[in-house]
Amino acid sequence: MKVSKLAESLIGSEIVKLGNAITERIKKGEKIYNYTIGDFDSAVFPIPAELEQYIIEAYQKKYTNYPPADGIAILRKAVAAFLAQRERLVYADNEIQIASGGRPLIYALFETLVDAGDKVIYGVPSWNNNHYVHLTQGQHCTIECTAENNFMPTAEDIAPHIKGATLLCLCTPQNPTGTTLSEEVLEQICDMVLEENNSRPADAKKLFVMFDQMYWTLTYGIIQHYNPVTLRPAMRAYTIFIDGISKAFAATGVRVGWAFGPAPVIAKMKAVLSHLGAWAPMAEQQAVAKYLGQTAAIDQYLQNYKQALEFRLHTIYKGIKALQQKGYAVDAIAPQAAIYLTVQMNLTGKKTKEGQLLENQDAVTNYILSEAKIAIVPFYAFGADHNSSWYRLSVGTCKEEDIAPMLSGLENTLAALH
Repeated sequence: MKVSKLAESLIGSEIVKLGNAITERIKKGEKIYNYTIGDFDSAVFPIPAELEQYIIEAYQKKYTNYPPADGIAILRKAVAAFLAQRERLVYADNEIQIASGGRPLIYALFETLVDAGDKVIYGVPSWNNNHYVHLTQGQHCTIECTAENNFMPTAEDIAPHIKGATLLCLCTPQNPTGTTLSEEVLEQICDMVLEENNSRPADAKKLFVMFDQMYWTLTYGIIQHYNPVTLRPAMRAYTIFIDGISKAFAATGVRVGWAFGPAPVIAKMKAVLSHLGAWAPMAEQQAVAKYLGQTAAIDQYLQNYKQALEFRLHTIYKGIKALQQKGYAVDAIAPQAAIYLTVQMNLTGKKTKEGQLLENQDAVTNYILSEAKIAIVPFYAFGADHNSSWYRLSVGTCKEEDIAPMLSGLENTLAALH
């Protein structure tokens, strides 16, 4: 059947495809440690009780009609107050756009800024940038990030692509790596963006930064989150933030996100979204507006929630490093933020006890799944090279009691190779 060239060439989400396949196997009774999808087991990580109650009350009050295209006014005001209190970022109502999570906001931003052939700079691995560039027929300017830099792009990486570029995509804390941009590196990137924009004619399209900070509340230990506008106030004219409640409150299915940035860009994003109908539900908007003002409740929730996530990330990290110390070809990067651990399974070329050669990374992934019953996402699903031996491990569905047997099973699986 003939469809559009875009539809013919579009690749669906590799992460969702893998996650769905694992879920089906679990439904059939197979024991699998499912660390694939960037979601939560709501029995392990429920949304805040207050937020849940506010949602119920909003439906009871019959908030079931269309919301405004840019989001209800009380939510935009609540978001503005939340940003001012938590990040000291001051934005007006008309500089904030509400939508049903981060995805439609990112798509609307791409549609607002990127013309066919425009250069879009992004590092890999990273979440979905490659697909959004494809959807808007932009020019891929891809940076292969390395373990030495915690898989985050540097100013030196970006510099060769910056002349004439339209959009630079940054995500920190990053999905899939769980790592962050340091203050120094982000300052260097901002200075380069400002220099590039100052060099362009007044009537030329500027270089904008999409700053995805969906995980900014989830940093651990001494790690701090930095943003372009605080570090370089002049970046306010060129930075569009992507944010929301999905990860901050384990509320992926509640679908309330927001973008904020220069009013002219936000207004065009509103126009795009008005045609998509990608608004957050009215009741959820009412509930989130009420919840964002509950400072003490939010602080308490984040304290317990982050402690539970950090325990899982660090326990698995230490387990992987212990296996490395025993001589197994595995590694991990110390977790800094988000719900992800970057792990390496460098097993290509090894043979199973049955003599089967693990000839490529797909074979390694399948071996770990079939023998250790561990499902993790290879970095090539995030745009990295198909031969990359690195993976994303998500702890949103991880039960504490599963960690020890999971690591034991992994060791047995590794020991069987030669």
